Amino acid sequence: MCPLDRLLVETDSPYMAPVPHRGHRNEPAYVKYVVEEMARLKEIPVEEMARITTENAQRLFGKDT
Repeated sequence: MCPLDRLLVETDSPYMAPVPHRGHRNEPAYVKYVVEEMARLKEIPVEEMARITTENAQRLFGKDT
C-alpha cells in the first residue's frame, strides 16, 4: 500500500538474510534480493524498482548514494 515514491531498501544485516541465503549471515550485497521481491510485489521491472528506490534515497538524504 506504500506509494512508490516513499519506498526505500535496506537489509537487516547481520540478521534475517533473504531467501536464498536464509540461515546464513546477512550481507549488504543481498539487498538485490529485497529489490527483486519489492518489484515482484509491485509488478514492475527490477530495474525500475532499483531506479525508483535510488532516487528516493537521494531525495531523502540529499546527496548521491
